[in-house]
Amino acid sequence: MRADRLDAFIATHLPNIFYLTGFSGSSGIVLVAQNSAILFTDPRYTVQAKQEVTAAQVKIVRGSLLKAVGEQVEQRQGSRVGFEAAHLTVLQRAALGKSTGARIRWISWDGKVEGLRAIKDESELATMREAARIACASWEETLPLVKPGVCEIDLAAEIEFRMRRKGADGPAFDTIIASGERGAWPHARASRKLVKKNELVVFDLGAILRGYSSDLTRTVCVGRASSEKRRWYAAVLEAQQAARQALRPGVTAEQVDAAARGVLKQAGLEQRFIHSTGHGLGLEVHESPRLGRGEQSVLRAGTVVTLEPGVYIEGTGGIRIEDDALVTSTGAEFLTHANRELIEIG
Repeated sequence: MRADRLDAFIATHLPNIFYLTGFSGSSGIVLVAQNSAILFTDPRYTVQAKQEVTAAQVKIVRGSLLKAVGEQVEQRQGSRVGFEAAHLTVLQRAALGKSTGARIRWISWDGKVEGLRAIKDESELATMREAARIACASWEETLPLVKPGVCEIDLAAEIEFRMRRKGADGPAFDTIIASGERGAWPHARASRKLVKKNELVVFDLGAILRGYSSDLTRTVCVGRASSEKRRWYAAVLEAQQAARQALRPGVTAEQVDAAARGVLKQAGLEQRFIHSTGHGLGLEVHESPRLGRGEQSVLRAGTVVTLEPGVYIEGTGGIRIEDDALVTSTGAEFLTHANRELIEIG
């Protein structure tokens, strides 16, 4: 804030509000000044805010939070105030300006809190390791239930039940179970489809624990895999290993992506790889940095990212292997430890 000559800053993105104050409610705005902070929320969260927030003043507002923040900011005539433009609608931005008039200079100030969030401290990493352990153990416990005739959505329910029983607050996202042809959809949700013999099954799951997420993907074959499927799987596994070897402080996000993409290109599968190699992970399942083409973000120690190359063949299915990786001072450490080798069931 000092570097950009800001007198104050408002955070409206809920994960950023949680990071700054510990408040986990669904309605809030934080006004941060040089020497103080105020959380604005509504009466539903009077008790919750009192219990969760210790480093900021809490103001309970009956009515518009934006108007209340504007009235507070208006007292700072001539001030430069930053705001998260990416997290306000056009109408919200207009309401904010209307509440203060021309006396306040509103400065678009995106990505600053996310930049802080990208580097995890030891407490955050301990939580993420546990979230990763819960996801891996829940997937491993569900594997014996995978067989021809089982419903995708039932497998998803089993995984999510096990995650909660192991201490997770819930799934980090809708669990993906995609069998057979549906595996060619990278973001297929679990459906009523029944798993069939000789199909690939993609599992993409994650646990959320005290606000922090894990993200794990594994692919199994129900029956014996064909030589072609084995070749695809080996190429994806090699691509992930290449990305892990490239992951270290000082490299760009694009370089990590290129390492994985180069392996799949050599295997003749580059056109089957239709998404980026990975993404940042933390309070959100998808956060900065994105490991993809053209991404020039320089990776730093303490950042947690996913490494998830995959290939997708229309009419046949997909193969994706995903792990959560911590950038260390010397390289990378996997937080997820479930079996990465091809598993053939039955």
